[in-house]
Amino acid sequence: MGVLARFQNIFKIEELKNRLLFTFGLLAVYRIGAHIPTPGINGEELSKFLIAKSSALMGFFDMFSGGALSKVTIFALGIMPYISASIIFQLLTIVIPAIGKLAKEGEEGRKKITQYTRYATIVISIIQSFAISVGLEKMANGQFIQSPGWGFRLTTVITLSAGTAFIMWLGEQITERGIGNGISLIILAGIVARLPHAIVTSFSLIKAGELSIFFMLILLVIMILIISGIIYMERGQRKIPVQYAKRVVGRKMYGGQSTHLPLKINTAGVIPPIFASSIIMFPATIAGFVSIPWVQDFVKQLSPGNILHTILYVGMIVFFCFFYTAIVFNPVDIADNLKKHGGFIPGIRPGKNTSDYIYRVLSRLTFVGAIYLSMVCVIPEILITKFNVPFYFGGTSLLIVVGVALDTVSQIESHLITRSYDGLLKKGRVRGRRG
Repeated sequence: MGVLARFQNIFKIEELKNRLLFTFGLLAVYRIGAHIPTPGINGEELSKFLIAKSSALMGFFDMFSGGALSKVTIFALGIMPYISASIIFQLLTIVIPAIGKLAKEGEEGRKKITQYTRYATIVISIIQSFAISVGLEKMANGQFIQSPGWGFRLTTVITLSAGTAFIMWLGEQITERGIGNGISLIILAGIVARLPHAIVTSFSLIKAGELSIFFMLILLVIMILIISGIIYMERGQRKIPVQYAKRVVGRKMYGGQSTHLPLKINTAGVIPPIFASSIIMFPATIAGFVSIPWVQDFVKQLSPGNILHTILYVGMIVFFCFFYTAIVFNPVDIADNLKKHGGFIPGIRPGKNTSDYIYRVLSRLTFVGAIYLSMVCVIPEILITKFNVPFYFGGTSLLIVVGVALDTVSQIESHLITRSYDGLLKKGRVRGRRG
């Protein structure tokens, strides 16, 4: 069956077709909102000023909002306040026992934590939007503001905070009623929306003679190699053999099967670079609108390509790789479940020895995954800052685009295979990070 016929299978399933149309509809709403200006701001002139004065860090963060930050539209803050709030509460599950206990209470506990995360998102949005409003008033002596003062500040805070709350709601609706991965798809939409502009800019620079065709071909080859490497690593896994002992129940014999425990090289997926980016973004977004000299110097040090940014970025990626893996994968629970069901790893004693073995293998895989993520995220940023690549479609964005695309295809294939249709690809099923 051809690829076109496999895609046609999608529209034969009414529920899947409705979910996809619903998802595309909400993503379209998000992109429309990214062009609605914030009241009281001369958006076009401000955008030109920010683009002319912007650092690599501003361009990097503007990529995640799909250009909404440089234009200061109603979605200027994007989804990053929600991600920052999620990071805070995931850390608090370890630090504060009450929240950790709440996280273990099943669906009801997760609902409460989600509700608290929403409240924290609004608080973070208010802080960031207020700082932006004050910074805009001081920027270029307030020439981009129609009526400076507390009225403008209050309007900006309400508008930007409401914009973030609306994006958060869109993401939740896509997750529940769409194809899933709502927050990730919103970030993906913002990144992809910048791609046409990057292509046009590149051709303009080539036409003007500022970039050579040979250099752009080299960049294209590098990008293809990075995408290939991301796909290979995201689908890579270590299969630990598991044997189940034979059991006799009545007159029937059960067990005796051989299977495997799949451990992914990158269990955390795109979470570490997104979390790391949002943490760096939180102070930098505020500082980017403040004209204090030492603050501007600090922002420059946080720009991609600088040593401070690289150290912080890589350190956070490594930390969140181990942190997120520890949250979603517990070797002790896996070992206990294997023991209860008569399963064991050949050559390893059940119980503590099994959990220790899984922990050692998982730690090594996570370390390799952390190094891979760091390389993918940092190397393209160096190319952007050192070789003047005219767009911010670097490793982090490629990682998010490829990772989310694999997850989305995995979700679609699950619907197709469940209803006895062929998947989108011939060679086996595409496994997302939850596969």
